[in-house]
Amino acid sequence: MQARAYAATEAGARLAPTTIERREVGPRDVSIEIDACGVCHSDIHQAEADWGMDIFPMVPGHEIVGRITAVGSDVTKHRIGDRVGVGCYVASCQSCDACDAGDENYCPDWSTTYNGYERDGATPTYGGYSDHIVVDEHFVLRIPEGPDTQAVAPLLCAGITVYPPLKDYAGPGREIGVIGLGGLGHVAVRIAKAMGSRVTVFSHSPGKEADALRLGAHAFVSTHDRTALKPLRMSFDMILSTVSAPIDVNAYLGLLKTRGTLAIVGLPVEPLSFEAGNLVGEARTIVGAKLAGVDATQEMLDFCAEHGIVADVEVIDIADINEAWQRIKDSDVRYRFVIDIAGSLRD
Repeated sequence: MQARAYAATEAGARLAPTTIERREVGPRDVSIEIDACGVCHSDIHQAEADWGMDIFPMVPGHEIVGRITAVGSDVTKHRIGDRVGVGCYVASCQSCDACDAGDENYCPDWSTTYNGYERDGATPTYGGYSDHIVVDEHFVLRIPEGPDTQAVAPLLCAGITVYPPLKDYAGPGREIGVIGLGGLGHVAVRIAKAMGSRVTVFSHSPGKEADALRLGAHAFVSTHDRTALKPLRMSFDMILSTVSAPIDVNAYLGLLKTRGTLAIVGLPVEPLSFEAGNLVGEARTIVGAKLAGVDATQEMLDFCAEHGIVADVEVIDIADINEAWQRIKDSDVRYRFVIDIAGSLRD
């Protein structure tokens, strides 16, 4: 089946209209008419080949929300008309230890929603900058009715990127720091607050203080003022780094309590470094996290719906995607672009 889409034809190319082929709906598949797709900074990194993994032409987009328009003969989880979502991956081997444990996101043979391959290992996957997508029902998430379609879309990546470490370390009475108040960070503040934590935002943008407090943070620290960190030594149970820029790991380790944790979910292009003594001296840990399995992603969506958590979004037409990407590079968005696919790509 043909689909309308926007694609990059080579690394660094401007996105342009194109037509792609989607597979026919198989027995376990659902076809989704896409209504909205969030714009993630990783879309830019991959389309510009920053991470050394690129398949062109590339149709980005892994924050997809839409309605099911067709189901295969063996589908049991979803029905035509359901509002559903698709996140960062659309398949896995379903037979390895990770898949058996419900951690499809750590499957060594997973299929990313775009810039990957279908199960045949040869057909490229194409993402949500398109009018529809066909996905195995196991990897399709139920979107609770209520939250705005466009505002809920970024949860399929931003939400599930920050939710696992917060679930592990946040909670009533816990002191949580969030580095960065961007697409990931602003969702992390809302989730951590809903979990009962006291939240402090660390940002290099002093002008975001009012937003941090509006989102639920209890305190804001401008990292331009290096002296502002000194009174906070050994104050935090966990600090979550959401930024894709380098951070001073040693400085943030010093803010953790004994057995505190620095959780890294942002992906700086440059390597990070730290002094081992800052871990050993107070039994601190550094952990990373990459999304979550299907069941945990559904749990996150249900948690956010229960607590009224969505992203702050700026809705755009798909024809404006190149300008939106430049604004993301310039840190000129609060806090997530979402493409109105229904209004600007479909007839």
